[in-house]
Amino acid sequence: MRMSQLFSQTLREAPSEAEVVSHRLLLRAGFIRQLAAGIFSYLPLARRSLNKIENIIREEINAIGGQEVTMPVVHPADLWKETQRWYQIGSEMGRFKDKNNRDMVLAMTHEEVVSDLVRKEIRSYRQLPRLIYHIQTKWRDDPRPRAGLIRVREFTMKDSYSLDADWEGLDLQYRNHYQAYFNIFNRCDLPVIAVKSDVGMMGGKMAHEYMYLTPIGEDTLLLCDQCGYSANRQIALFRKVKPPEEKMLPVEKVSTPNCKTIADLATLLDIPESKTAKAVFMMATIPQGVETVDKFVFAVVRGDMEVNETKLTNAVKAKELRPATEEEIRVVGAEPGYASPVGLKDALVVVDDLIPQSPNLVAGANEEGYHLINVNFGRDYSADIVTDIVSAQEGSLCIHCGGSLREVRGVEVGNIFKLGTRYSDSMGCTFLDKDGQEKPVIMGSYGIGSGRCMACVAEEHNDELGLKWPISVAPYHVHLVLLPGKNDKKAVQIGDEIFTDLCQAGVEVLYDDREESPGVKFTDADLIGLPIRLTVSDRMVKQKSVEFKFRRSEDKEIIAKDDVMTKVKTEIARMEAEIKSKVVEMPFKD
Repeated sequence: MRMSQLFSQTLREAPSEAEVVSHRLLLRAGFIRQLAAGIFSYLPLARRSLNKIENIIREEINAIGGQEVTMPVVHPADLWKETQRWYQIGSEMGRFKDKNNRDMVLAMTHEEVVSDLVRKEIRSYRQLPRLIYHIQTKWRDDPRPRAGLIRVREFTMKDSYSLDADWEGLDLQYRNHYQAYFNIFNRCDLPVIAVKSDVGMMGGKMAHEYMYLTPIGEDTLLLCDQCGYSANRQIALFRKVKPPEEKMLPVEKVSTPNCKTIADLATLLDIPESKTAKAVFMMATIPQGVETVDKFVFAVVRGDMEVNETKLTNAVKAKELRPATEEEIRVVGAEPGYASPVGLKDALVVVDDLIPQSPNLVAGANEEGYHLINVNFGRDYSADIVTDIVSAQEGSLCIHCGGSLREVRGVEVGNIFKLGTRYSDSMGCTFLDKDGQEKPVIMGSYGIGSGRCMACVAEEHNDELGLKWPISVAPYHVHLVLLPGKNDKKAVQIGDEIFTDLCQAGVEVLYDDREESPGVKFTDADLIGLPIRLTVSDRMVKQKSVEFKFRRSEDKEIIAKDDVMTKVKTEIARMEAEIKSKVVEMPFKD
């Protein structure tokens, strides 16, 4: 491709709203343009990189038995109502009515559509196992799109769906995907780790996320360097230290003016925060059949811990969760800043499982300026639900080995789910087994966002000058820079010859034939970040040579024009071999 004909231009400065490196560089290098919040156009350079990422995905999923299909972006809502997700998913779902006033859905994912296909196509155990996938547009109306392609509303995702006759078959397909995903990311030269995660709106039995570790990530992960335990904070478990046993003491009401926080309370009473009970007030929207009800949730955790909203949401089976207002708090008989579960009415009380083991805590008196000391679960109040609802933190003890957990940030670039019969049961996806018995198809779901993957590769591979693409996903292999001078006709002739010869040999070349200064051309070459740069200049023409440079190195090499083809093909093969060497077997973490 000649840059004089490229439908793209570089920018000297990125827009002020571009907050992360990948967003700034992809904008400046002419890869993407923003249409609206979380909605982007992909220009030719980006499209070429995305094609390579998506072809890597195809190759790896095909290798484990995948068959590619294409499913619609627009779905009749009736399918989503069958699985109840129409009622369970909140405002992120794109809903609209067609001209016949029928409810329709913009695809967030495709479990319902796959299930509809399965119940129409699968009849016998002889048709199982199967694995189908597609690469298709999705829409999730995220209220806070950010970081360029890292968090968007419209995106492209590969989602594959495994179909099995038994749980052993699902286990095998799940593990095949577990390894295939590592292969995909390693081939993109993107370092990732796999962590256990919440099943969320997908439902099912088990899930893993593939995380690119970076400070810009919105997910917090807990890792144990001692035994290898890893999990998203949303579901991370940790070993809770049971406090020493104490005799229950009588409840006393004490004056605690101006103590609306746990820290203020602990300071005033000269006690550790672990001797207090923290109250968290939420309003939960909970599905009940096709309707929803709003319930006040009063969560209680120890004062030295934090409520985990994902765990709390799962505990009460909520569709959505939001902080309660002061008026809503007072309606149930509690006082903001001085609340406790003692004497509440019309509230769903959820208590962390460490609270029943923590005697004589200080809790609010539900009266301005007062607290109760020696409050004990079971004697002074009860709960509707007792379960783990707190977040693991830096230094928490590993649930498996007792080692110290480490906190890191990450971006989710892929996920895999064991759906089991979650969708088969609700949509009647059954088959006849060898004995003629009707059984539900056992399913798995597996997703990768290609745009987010490209953004994370850009986030990983860059420097102060611009992008530094790995050979496997670079839009072109070679950036050929023409610097004509006094003998410009000869330089142009040599440049054109090299461009033509390389293209005919299957080498992908971006040819900068524009009438720009050398400084502009070199700046753009560094910004776009192709693996190899070749420079043809008036001076080089006289020497019958070309300047050769890797984007990842400051070193430059002068090579004979006649050696260009051999040199370029040799180095491309070497870089491709380096990428291939990173594809290794990964142990499965269940």
